[in-house]
Amino acid sequence: MAQTSAILEELYGTIASRKGTDPDKSYTAKLFSRGRGKIAQKFGEEAVETVVAALSEGKEQLVAESADTLYHLLVLWADCGVEPAKVWAELARRAGTSGIDEKKSRAKK
Repeated sequence: MAQTSAILEELYGTIASRKGTDPDKSYTAKLFSRGRGKIAQKFGEEAVETVVAALSEGKEQLVAESADTLYHLLVLWADCGVEPAKVWAELARRAGTSGIDEKKSRAKK
């Protein structure tokens, strides 16, 4: 596997392909079978573990927890029917916009 951002697209495809498969044979399928609430909970847990790693653990642990967080975010996207391209497009739309200005524009909607 290539070590570029394309890995996220590839991983998303693998994750999406696990939807509806045997939860006894795939951790991803097991997450899907437990529902969106559990998927969101796992994403939140991994995000917290990433924060803890950033504040009190080494770079290797931060890398590992970041990978776990990205994986669980992709599972959540797949469960919600959000393809990575939609998120990339939103990031591209925001490119060159001040974060302060972008937040103000959302508050008006």
